[in-house]
Amino acid sequence: MKSRRRVSAKVLEALEQGLSKALEEGVKSWPLPHPPLSDADFPPVHPSNKDRILELGLGLLQADKGMFDRHLSIVVDLIVPHRMNLTDDPFEIHERWLLKRLDVLTERLLFAIATEWLAQALDQSSPDPDRWWLSVALVNGLCNASHGQPVHQGYHLVESIALAERPGTWHTQPDVSSANLDWNPHGMVPRTTSVVAHEAGTNAAIWVMTQLENSGEERRKLLVEWCRLLLERKELIEPLGISNILIRRASDPSEEVSSRVVVCLAKLIEGDKEAGLECIRVLNSREDLLTRRAMADVLTRMFRRITTDAIPLLNSMLEDEDESVLAAASATVGDLRFLDKEMWADKILELCDHHSQIVRRNLVYTIRDYLEEYSEDNRGIIPKLWADGDEVVLTRLRELLMRMDEVDADRFASTIRSLDGLDIDGLWAPMKIKNEERVNQWQNWLSGDGEQPTTPEPVEIHVSDMTEGELPDLSDALDTLDDMGFLD
Repeated sequence: MKSRRRVSAKVLEALEQGLSKALEEGVKSWPLPHPPLSDADFPPVHPSNKDRILELGLGLLQADKGMFDRHLSIVVDLIVPHRMNLTDDPFEIHERWLLKRLDVLTERLLFAIATEWLAQALDQSSPDPDRWWLSVALVNGLCNASHGQPVHQGYHLVESIALAERPGTWHTQPDVSSANLDWNPHGMVPRTTSVVAHEAGTNAAIWVMTQLENSGEERRKLLVEWCRLLLERKELIEPLGISNILIRRASDPSEEVSSRVVVCLAKLIEGDKEAGLECIRVLNSREDLLTRRAMADVLTRMFRRITTDAIPLLNSMLEDEDESVLAAASATVGDLRFLDKEMWADKILELCDHHSQIVRRNLVYTIRDYLEEYSEDNRGIIPKLWADGDEVVLTRLRELLMRMDEVDADRFASTIRSLDGLDIDGLWAPMKIKNEERVNQWQNWLSGDGEQPTTPEPVEIHVSDMTEGELPDLSDALDTLDDMGFLD
């Protein structure tokens, strides 16, 4: 118990300082938004000054010692290392470890307190306006980093504000089934899984998000992370103006912010295609390397959602000077075949002469699909790639041709003819390891001294052929196990 008291005293001291600092930061944006819920008999009165918020917050923390002890126990159980003996007191075993991590404890406790105050402020039966001012100011002051608790816990709180529902109560009700004690086999309980934005709550959530957007780079990155998560709730996209926020942040002076907007594009297009296309236009016009690389990474997802509108993106990326952008863009060339097969084949032919080696190497991943569609290879793509001489390209082509010999000798023959005048000794060497006689037949045919080999007949393997006569006699082994007592 002494350890618990020592840790509790240290944490409470640090928590008071952290709460004071967070509230001071949160009330810099004044006035605070109006509470979405209120009692008609006791209308909320906005605090007259900022000091009132600070006094109220510290007073509630000192007065409600039970809340502090409860949250402290929960947080300690969450962050301490795994204990082999679950009966050990974590305060006693990990006292020094905990005291070295007061900042982690304080941050988690502050978010836990903000969650509890917000839950009391959004209680449908008796909303508490004082705790509303405190929770909103505290959320605004705590959300100052683009990672950790401000992302996930902060998003959850802002979403609850927009819905004017207590945190954790509006989307976690399970379906009542036969596994529940309260299941009624004769009753029909409709369940609404959609969410409904609350007008006053939405205004308050917009206020919080506006504070982030008008702040420094780190808080703007946090805002984009919130938008990425809020895009999962299509009912909130329009009320919260998520589309407009992302369009504005797409032209953010910080490349760190704009590159995070790229990750939101897929969901934004699903929820608001016009805004998504505008966002893409803005991002594609940027010149910073981080955003260009991020756009190249999501190009495949763009093809699946905006189809032909993604073709200009591909063409512009293939003209980029950065190797990473070229690598990602060229690996997406195969997606063109789902839009226009002729355009796809022509693009492969065009890129055979691309100045970047990595682009030419990435073409081999779509060559098999190309040969399936254009087995005659009238464009002469295979000879062009073979003449390139790059070992990575040649290795992939050799694999394709060796497989072609196994399944379609006629196609293999026409492809070999198209390589006339090129050095194909590198093809025969691995084929000889597998079947030297067949290689001699092909070489004789090429020199005019024999007939063209035919496609080999597939070999049928029967299970009975594999097992017949091969099972060992296990009687001696069983006798040995019996003597050792294993079969008792």
